[in-house]
Amino acid sequence: MKTLDDLIAEGVGDRFVLLRADFNVPMDGFTITDDGRIRAALPTITRLAGAGAKVLVMAHLGRPKETHPLGRDPVMTLSAVAGRLGQLLDQPVRLAKDVVGDSARDIAAGLESGAVALLANVRCEPRETGTASERDALATELAELVPSQDPDRPSAFVSDGFGVVHREQASVVEIARKLPAYGGDLVARETEVLRRLTGDPARPYVVILGGSKVSDKLAVLTNLLPTVDTLLVGGAMCFTFLAAQGHDVGGSKLESEQIDTCRDLLAKYAGTLVLPTDVVVASEFSVDAQTRTVPVGEIPEGWLGLDVGPETVSAFGSRLADAATVFWNGPMGVFEMAPFAAGTTGVAEAVADSPAFSVIGGGDSASAIRAAGLDEERFGHISTGGGASLEFLEGKELPGIAVLEETQRSGEHADRGARPSTEEA
Repeated sequence: MKTLDDLIAEGVGDRFVLLRADFNVPMDGFTITDDGRIRAALPTITRLAGAGAKVLVMAHLGRPKETHPLGRDPVMTLSAVAGRLGQLLDQPVRLAKDVVGDSARDIAAGLESGAVALLANVRCEPRETGTASERDALATELAELVPSQDPDRPSAFVSDGFGVVHREQASVVEIARKLPAYGGDLVARETEVLRRLTGDPARPYVVILGGSKVSDKLAVLTNLLPTVDTLLVGGAMCFTFLAAQGHDVGGSKLESEQIDTCRDLLAKYAGTLVLPTDVVVASEFSVDAQTRTVPVGEIPEGWLGLDVGPETVSAFGSRLADAATVFWNGPMGVFEMAPFAAGTTGVAEAVADSPAFSVIGGGDSASAIRAAGLDEERFGHISTGGGASLEFLEGKELPGIAVLEETQRSGEHADRGARPSTEEA
């Protein structure tokens, strides 16, 4: 793909750049609780603005309901994001009231060289996730927000929202077929790191998977198990594996329909899969519940497993101490509640202490590291895209990456028209 270096080398002074970022940050009401994704986009935005580009950013937040097509739902608007981005850039960031309407056109037309503005939550525009023809129509309107008067200096699209490149959506895929398209610094780095993991990683290669459901991670489990040296399993998903071993898991989260699958995986990869040996259980799902740490074979009837125990953290740490490459996705427990955060924090510290090149697969894992106050410099790479990272490691093609490579190979831009999407081809 063409990169941000290529675009800046061409010259972006006084040119429009339409940038797709991932600002889908966790919120508590109107307050951003983790601005990691905003900060991750700063290098690309800063380079573009510093080089004199007129930067118009597209982003989403949450999954707006159709009852709020213009983002009138306060939780879904990007006002807090615009404010935080302005603070980090040390310059005002205007926020449009719509995606491609009068407000968006006015704000785009008023952009000056080096300025940054933000469109309304692009997911509030139904065509963003609509049919191929609807997405194509929206992409055309998005491109029309940033017209160029000089054919030798066309407006450009920069894809820097790695957390959405696994989505076939207008602001991710179709827009790359309307304007000269480039991968931003974040997308380039994320792609480079994940290709390192799927190529010939240094060994021992250890993967840690947590989270709530085996079914959510089954594809990555089956794709990684033949290639890794050790796969450590935590989070609620471990209880389905423990049940497959014959343990009574009490009231813990359990996917009964996955027990046979887990049993087969344990038999086939007995030397690779490592499960917890002790867990923190609670009388109920509450921060004030009674808690105990018990061996996995002694979970009381009706009690819920909500974290891995200290013995497990120590055992996982021993595996990580000798690793050369580590990938981690998914917390070890309900880390948002203090009584059940020690497992995730302990594993995070073990990864940080490991001499391995470590990759944190975004989402809750990245949030847990920040919540624990760990220095991000102690990790090789913290991804901004949990779902995208997993799909990459599953071996899937990511549409938002594929289209950048496609347009680079073909040299196609807006004058060639849109191609049908994979769903219509």
